[in-house]
Amino acid sequence: KNVMAVASGISDGLGFGDNTKAALQPRGLVEMVRLGKALGADPMTFAGLSGMGDLIVTCMSRHSRNRRFGEYIGRGLSTEEALAKMTMVAEGYRTAKAAFELSQQKGVDMPITAEVYRILYEGKKPEQALLDLMTRDPKMESWG
Repeated sequence: KNVMAVASGISDGLGFGDNTKAALQPRGLVEMVRLGKALGADPMTFAGLSGMGDLIVTCMSRHSRNRRFGEYIGRGLSTEEALAKMTMVAEGYRTAKAAFELSQQKGVDMPITAEVYRILYEGKKPEQALLDLMTRDPKMESWG
């Protein structure tokens, strides 16, 4: 959820609207389910308040540290500058790397996580990363 909140914040920082976040969140939930399943989780665990509910509030709240961190990135701050500006830990920074590496090890397709990783750790431009995500070919996004 924290990586998805960073992505939502980047979208906010770039000036995209609620429709972009509305597209990111369900796709992000699918990524969370895919990785969870690869690790042995029950997909329905993600459907309740502790999954979908927590994801929504973390991505939408102005009080979310991870969304705020992403917003700084979207506004043009470097990763280092955004981290320095944070008064509390933004877990999504380290989680992006851990989740990306785990997805690679498990062979799980996680495009949002991959793009957030590329922005934070490889210096990819946020505008290009979000454009790449939003123009991907549609794929089946199932829970099962």
